[in-house]
Amino acid sequence: LPRSHSPTSSRLLLIISIASTISIPIHFFIMFKSAAALALIGSAAAFAPAQTGRASTSVSAFTIDNMPGALAPMGFFDPLNFAEKADENTLKRYREAEVTHGRVAMLAVLGFLVGESVEGSSFLFDAQISGPAITHFTQVPDGWDALIVTMIGAAEAQRAQKGWVDPAQQAPDQPGTLKADYYPGDIGFDPLGLKPEDPEEFNIMQTKELQNGRLAMLAAAGFLAQEAVNGKGILETLLN
Repeated sequence: LPRSHSPTSSRLLLIISIASTISIPIHFFIMFKSAAALALIGSAAAFAPAQTGRASTSVSAFTIDNMPGALAPMGFFDPLNFAEKADENTLKRYREAEVTHGRVAMLAVLGFLVGESVEGSSFLFDAQISGPAITHFTQVPDGWDALIVTMIGAAEAQRAQKGWVDPAQQAPDQPGTLKADYYPGDIGFDPLGLKPEDPEEFNIMQTKELQNGRLAMLAAAGFLAQEAVNGKGILETLLN
């Protein structure tokens, strides 16, 4: 499972984030199924560097010694030794998976809170959708699920073209190979120009994103579990 690289593009995430601030989180039920399952497993292997690992002769090699994301007191956190056993491409896929799931989870947490706070007052679907956020998706009229899948599929295809080697150009026993010049998570979507040019500043910014994403994955899993247990929305649970 940690080797998966379930893609969700930043462009799609931005669309969903904007939609969630004005309506209900109809898309986030799908996100949470992924975020909850991978909250603890998907990120375990990429809590970056602080111990000796596999090295590469390439100047720009992607190793556990130069990956951003490690902060005291945990430092390099890999209790199951996924990274220790991984080659460079597999390590990049681990980080790609962690960044992606973290981004999805951050938007999912936002969708839970915003969606539940505006239920009954949204202009979509005659404001008929209510209750815990995990039930919102099932209340959406038929046809919207197909639209969601289409949007995700289009975004996935674009991200795959950006970061992955064409399967026709690689050996059958080497699936999911990332392009040599592709940095995990950097799909070229930066409309506000926030990406630093300085490598050190970039590492600091990515570490912040990773840490927020890790927290969001745990929060997303917690939100989902709590609502499944007591059948109440997160805000209702907190306020009561």
